[in-house]
This record gives sequence, structure tokens and C-alpha cells, in this order.
Amino acid sequence: MLSRLLKANDQSVTRLLQAESTRRQMQYNRSISESFSVCSAAFSHPKSAYYGSTEVLNAMNDLLDKLQVLQYPDGTLDSGGNRKSPPDTAFLLDALCHAAVILKENQANEIASIKAKLDQFLLAAGEGIRTGGVHTPNHRWEICSVLAKLYKLYGDKKYPARIDEWLAEGIYQNWDGNYPERSRNYAIVENQAFITIGEILNRPEFFDFVSKNLRATYYYMEPDGELVSLDSRRQDQFRPIHIWRTYFAYRYMAIQENSGFFASVARLIEGFDSFDRNILNSGLPQFMSSSVLQKEMPKSSPLPASFTQHFEASDLVRIKRGDITATIFGGNDLPLTVASGRSCNPTFFTFRKRSAILEYARLSTSFFSTGYVRGEGLKKEGNTYTLFEKKEAYYYHPMPENKQDKNGNYKLSPSLDGRFWSKMDFESRPKTTLTLETKIAIEELDNSFRIDIEVTGAENVLVTLDLCFQSGGTFEGVVQGEQEKDFFFDGEVAKYTIGTDTIEVGPGKYEHAYINGLDGEVYST
Repeated sequence: MLSRLLKANDQSVTRLLQAESTRRQMQYNRSISESFSVCSAAFSHPKSAYYGSTEVLNAMNDLLDKLQVLQYPDGTLDSGGNRKSPPDTAFLLDALCHAAVILKENQANEIASIKAKLDQFLLAAGEGIRTGGVHTPNHRWEICSVLAKLYKLYGDKKYPARIDEWLAEGIYQNWDGNYPERSRNYAIVENQAFITIGEILNRPEFFDFVSKNLRATYYYMEPDGELVSLDSRRQDQFRPIHIWRTYFAYRYMAIQENSGFFASVARLIEGFDSFDRNILNSGLPQFMSSSVLQKEMPKSSPLPASFTQHFEASDLVRIKRGDITATIFGGNDLPLTVASGRSCNPTFFTFRKRSAILEYARLSTSFFSTGYVRGEGLKKEGNTYTLFEKKEAYYYHPMPENKQDKNGNYKLSPSLDGRFWSKMDFESRPKTTLTLETKIAIEELDNSFRIDIEVTGAENVLVTLDLCFQSGGTFEGVVQGEQEKDFFFDGEVAKYTIGTDTIEVGPGKYEHAYINGLDGEVYST
């Protein structure tokens, strides 16, 4: 592994040095600190082609100068729209702390001024992080992680003192192994933070959180390495990430726990094309700064080829039968609010058969433009999983006499179903209620799934089952819609084929062409 990391790291340094003008124009982002870290590893490792390179030394100096220019007097830096951001400064320091550990061992005279400048930057940034606040759950643990690294570097007890203030809040992890965000993306931050805290502060109990989360993460993985994110409360609920980003956590815990299971997942990640591009190119500094990561992993244990994993706390089910996988989801946060920190993905089913991929199944109705059905939980009976939703919409009656305002100046308020606002003080009015109840039952059969959909309540409501297949395949048994990529059933069964793999769907009905505004009024507004 070391030889592969060295080769890739040298290639990264070569690209960086060739793009000197680009390097000088870099604005603040983590790429500056990562580039510095990559250079520090190349400069310091005897087997690197850039060992002791003056050119690399000059590049490191340029990058550090850029960071110092961007640093405020309180030690923090900006990130995107966040001004003087302690958590974003902590993310920036991740790579720089790896570099500091590496350079601390390097006794070359020519690096002394760089080390002094780096110390100055880190100590100032550390003060901003130590005394600053956060936005989100994972920010707390990222800050604790970086403060632990600073404590390892400089030994100042003010760092663990602040860590203990944050840790006193308690760490939430549900019985599925998910952190508050239920996000594969943010779990990377939390897992690495707890590994760092466990190691540096000698608190092995923190490894338990990581172990539980990584075991769950394996079951979220598709055969191509993509991690299911339907239940996420953060941005990745619509932008799944790849498992390569979890590599160092799996490798560390495989060694830490002598786990063949974690070692198997780590070696599986090493086999993906994205591993070379994303881990090897910038992974050397983290590898060099960790004595644990440098050890050999234990022997691999067989990974399950078939499983049903029901994550009850997230109302998500993962099913794998050889080269067929499926996901069932019914666990959105209610009442529905479209915001980061809330789960609002309307996908209730996904299905993969090798290269043939049904990216999502969603159900929408024309009921008051309320859009997609979102399950209010998931119930299991045998091989059947059922999700249910009840929608209500209202017509409002005249204001009661004792609440009337002769000027008509009523409170600007949301409608009781949350679809819109108006100066009508809806809460004070009598109302007529219309309802729509939807039940979706998904049953696993042999190499297939049966989906029964029952919609009751208001009459003459149009119902649309929206099946989105990955682009690149061809269809049979369909009729072209108005748009190039829209198709409707033309008979009872439709087929989607890509290469030698085919997914059949049916029986289906084509009784209307209602496909506009499927996401609903909240999203269109």
C-alpha cells in the first residue's frame, strides 16, 4: 500500500508544480491545505521522487502564505458564505495537522522556517476553533477531533478541556448505528473524529460508535460502491456518495479490532477504480501520520452475498440476493419541511439487477397539488413491507363573528396543511376537510418484488407511479410521451434493457398523462 501511495502522491505533486499559476490564484478552500499536506509528505518521505526538493519547499511556502493571508486575527477563515467559521477552519486543519505530524519528524534545516510558520498558523486557528461555536451536530465532533490533534502536537491542556465541554452534551447514535444526520456523508466526519479522540485521548469507548456505524454502512452499499442515502437528513439524500470515502475508517478499525469483516470491506474498496483517483492521490499524509494505518490488516472474512437488513430506526430496508439489490424506504421526517437537516426524499423503492438500475420509484397524486407520497413509517409482516400516508386539505369558512375585523386585517399565517400563506388567520376559521389515504405494500418474491398501491378518499384524483431508470438503456412496451425521456405503459408490461440485463415492470395502466408538477406545490413555489 505504501508504494502505491507514494507513486500517486508524487503524481499529485507533479500536477501541482506544473500548475504554479493556478496554485497562486487559489482561493480559500480545503484544497490549499490538502495540497500543502501532499507536498509535506513528498518532501519528507525518503522514497519520494521529491524528497528534499527545493521546488516543493517553495510550493509549500506559497501555499502557507496564501492561508495566512486568508486568516482573520481570531484565527478563523471563511468558507463559502460562512464568515469567520470555526467548524470550516477545523475541516481545513485536518490535512494541515497530518502535515504537522510529518514535518515534526523532519529535522532538515531548510524546513525550519516552514515549520515555524505552520505552528503560528495552527496555534492561531486552534484558538479560533477552541473558543468558537458550530452549526450542526457533526461540527462538534470535527472540532473535538482537531483539538485532539492540536493537543498531540502542542500538549496544551486547554484543548482537551474544551473537548470535554462538547462531549458532555452526549453523542447520539440510534440502534441502527446512524448518527443524527442519518447521512453516509457526515458519518465520515463523525467516524474519523471518534477514531481520533479514541486514539489520542486514550478513550477506546469511542471506537464502539465507529464500529457500529461502519457495520451498518456496508449494508447501505450497492455493488458499484454507491451508498444508499434515501434516509439522509442532509444534502446527500439526493446526491449519494461512494464508499471509497470511508476507506481509512475501515482500514483503521480492521487493524484496531482485528476485524476480518472490516478488512474485507477495506480491500473491496481498494478494488474500485475510484480508489486510485481519490484515495491514493491524497492519502499518503494521513497514512504517514498514523502508526495504526501503517500496520498490516488482518485476513479478510467472507462478506454476505445475500441479506435482508431492516434499519428500523430509519424505516429503511436493504435487500441483497446475489447480484440483485433493492431498497425500501418510508421514514421521512414529519411534518414535511424542505430544509437541510430534514429527511424529505419521496423515493420509496429502488431496484438493481447488475447493470440495469431502477434509480427510484415514487408515487404522486393530483390531490390539491400536494405532490409525492412520503411514508409515515414502515411496517413489516413476513416478506411484506408497508408504508402509509394520510394527506388532508381544507376549505375555510367565514370568520366567526367574535373574531372578525371590520378592516379585514387578519394575521398572515400558513394554511393548516402548510401549502401556502395568506392574511386569513386560518386557525380561527371553521373548515371542511378532505382526505387522501395511500398504502403501498412491497412484497419480496423470487428475484422480484410485488408492489400493491391502494389510494382511497377524495374522488377523481389522478395517481402517477413515477419509475426513473438510469440513462443509457432502451425500453420496450412503452409509448413516447411529449418529452424525449418520458414514457408511458403501452400494454401491461414494460421492459428496460441495458447490455444483457433487463428489468420488467408490470402489469401497469395508462389512463392519463398527468406527469407535470409531480413534486407538488411546496417545491414549485
